Amino acid sequence: MSVALLGLLAGSCTDLDVDVKSYYTEYPNSEIALEAKTADAYFAFRGALGRRFDEGNSMNSDEYTGVSFDGDYYNNGDCANFSLHTINYDNCKNMLNVYNDIMSGITRCNPLIIEFGGDDAAASAPLRAVRAFYHFLLMDHWGDTPILDHPLEEGEAVDRSPRAEVAKWIEQELLAVRDKCPEAVSASTYGKPTRWMVDALLAKLYINWPVYTKDVTSASWAYGENEKLNDCIAACDRLIQSGHFALAGGDENPNRGGKSDFKKKFFYDNGPQIKDFIYAMPFDAITQTGLTYARFRTWRRGQNGNGLYSVEMTKSVGGNFALTPEFAALFNLPGDRRNDCIVGDGNAETFDVYQYDANTGEKTSVRNTYKDEAVTFTRSITLKEGAESAELNCGADMKGWCQGYRSIKFFPNITQYNEYDRNQSNDVPIFRFADVLLMKAEAIVRGGSATNGDTPQSLFNQIRSYAGAPTLSATPTLQDILDERGREFLDEHWRRNDLIRFGDFERPWGFKTQYGSNDPKMRLWPLSIDVLNNNTNWKQNPGY
Repeated sequence: MSVALLGLLAGSCTDLDVDVKSYYTEYPNSEIALEAKTADAYFAFRGALGRRFDEGNSMNSDEYTGVSFDGDYYNNGDCANFSLHTINYDNCKNMLNVYNDIMSGITRCNPLIIEFGGDDAAASAPLRAVRAFYHFLLMDHWGDTPILDHPLEEGEAVDRSPRAEVAKWIEQELLAVRDKCPEAVSASTYGKPTRWMVDALLAKLYINWPVYTKDVTSASWAYGENEKLNDCIAACDRLIQSGHFALAGGDENPNRGGKSDFKKKFFYDNGPQIKDFIYAMPFDAITQTGLTYARFRTWRRGQNGNGLYSVEMTKSVGGNFALTPEFAALFNLPGDRRNDCIVGDGNAETFDVYQYDANTGEKTSVRNTYKDEAVTFTRSITLKEGAESAELNCGADMKGWCQGYRSIKFFPNITQYNEYDRNQSNDVPIFRFADVLLMKAEAIVRGGSATNGDTPQSLFNQIRSYAGAPTLSATPTLQDILDERGREFLDEHWRRNDLIRFGDFERPWGFKTQYGSNDPKMRLWPLSIDVLNNNTNWKQNPGY
């Protein structure tokens, strides 16, 4: 990788040729100055998370099948190829090029770290933390990753470092900055790196340690022993004992008697008040744009006439995100509020669709119709007879549009959707307290030492109790934990990560087994043709 490319990735906001002597030697003490200097670095991931990163991760897991409708939303097979584990480094480059978005975050951090006093300065600690997070994202998806810990000199070339080395470097960076990052949790630190974000990222790194430090693309790979399980538990304990986070709080729903409510966490008015959010990406339909989840998750004719919501959507929707029947079946526990985050019934093969109140997000008694025909979804997805299988074509008719259940977890503000080009104001959590509890439970089940009186069962049942689902009377198995993670973190981009760690990435779901690939090399994404063209010294990941 050349410095010229890094400059291109960073955009016009960063001049990588500025003489180091011109940098400030003191931390800017103006809050406004700080915000202006760091915003591009902290929120460089916003655009990718709002669409293309979401598409790639959601389709690549067992959450979604990327359906099309007689060519409508086929898009050269980009989503279909992610669903089938046959990612094409050219046709799928729209999603794969989030590599450049993430890399640009790194190149924006590096000059600021120098400007704020260098690696040892407390002021640069949050920038080093978010830089480590960006490296984590690259390593998690693409494996070997260049370690970019300084602005490159003119003509300096950078190679991809082995994944295990990157994992160890990320750990080193996070441990070095953890205690220098802000401890406060407030509206002013929301969406920014804190020491608690560092602990959550450390826990993620540690629970996946055998994924990152062994050859996960080998058919013989197994999770096996993990030397970092107790480190994972320690990071989780620091978060639990901090007192800053909880499953409930800030998500009180007036439509449910003012009680805390799982579904309300993800509503369009969520934000720093949500006690479950450790680290989140803020979105606003007007000022912090890019979130368009409803556009693709609302069924194809959901904006027409008597549509999916009580307020008509005047902007079109895609409808190409159909939950796989295997994943939809997880939403089957009696009393579980998480069931209400999908348009479907995990226990049933069909689901009669009613409108959802645009103000409350609750299902109404008004039947959803299209051209006077009642809308009924099917849990199973049937492709159009005679259609090319790899296109995942359901047909452009009522039957085709109703294949598969849908997600309404990130419930949109329809007025904003209409007025601001399909943009939404739902903040998207990256690390949640619920995840901390389940990671600690998993680490103990895998052989880590129980601490502070917690057991896998007690940790697991905190999640179940909050969601209103039945609690377990015995220690959860790893399968119980994987299934629970599916229910809890739908649309939060951890499912692919989870499936690989649990050894389930090649398990049959959707149409992958019939028409796709179960090659373990697909556990890494390919580099897009654009990335390879800009980095001619890099080699494509094996298998592509």
